[in-house]
Amino acid sequence: MPNSFLPDDSTLTSQGLKPNGRGKVLLIACGALAREIIALRDANGWDHLDLTCLPAILHNSPDKITDSVRASVIKWREKYDDIFVVYADCGTGGLLQKACEEMGVEMLEGPHCYSFFEGNARFEEIGEVTAFYLTDFLTRQFEAFVWKPLGLDRHPQLREMYFGHYEKLVYQSQTIDPHLLELARSHAERMGLAFEHRHTGYGDLQAELARI
Repeated sequence: MPNSFLPDDSTLTSQGLKPNGRGKVLLIACGALAREIIALRDANGWDHLDLTCLPAILHNSPDKITDSVRASVIKWREKYDDIFVVYADCGTGGLLQKACEEMGVEMLEGPHCYSFFEGNARFEEIGEVTAFYLTDFLTRQFEAFVWKPLGLDRHPQLREMYFGHYEKLVYQSQTIDPHLLELARSHAERMGLAFEHRHTGYGDLQAELARI
């Protein structure tokens, strides 16, 4: 069943997910993971976890992620026993890992969310280089995070230049939602790519949150 009890992405952004200071551990997360983290926290009764999210759009400017995470850690570290950074490397070229080590906080392992949703070991084993990935979040926000930033809403002729080296679109679903499945399939058609669906669930994200 779809996670219909969760607010939509725009509501999550407007709420800001401000930490209430009651938890013992603060999760500093990418906004693209907010729904999934809330679902896991609430389903498991992890009341010791508070959550604050940085804008998901930072993924379009990965050079800004490290400084944004650093500023958030500095802002909140005196109010929590521990802080966990719910980002993988996400295009920072190892800079985020280095910053987290300097600040004494942990972060997710893996190159990006597609890897830890698949499971880092499994993702490395598959070794796909011609697949374009979508998660539940990116399927919902395809226009805002893929199509429009690439200018394809204005210049559709650029599609081949951007996606010509890909062979398929892989939709890694976190939830079972027929609407999202069909939406992801339609995105593949727009991109001119073969479609593959893998229900990964929460992958290593669930294991890491359970550990802390």
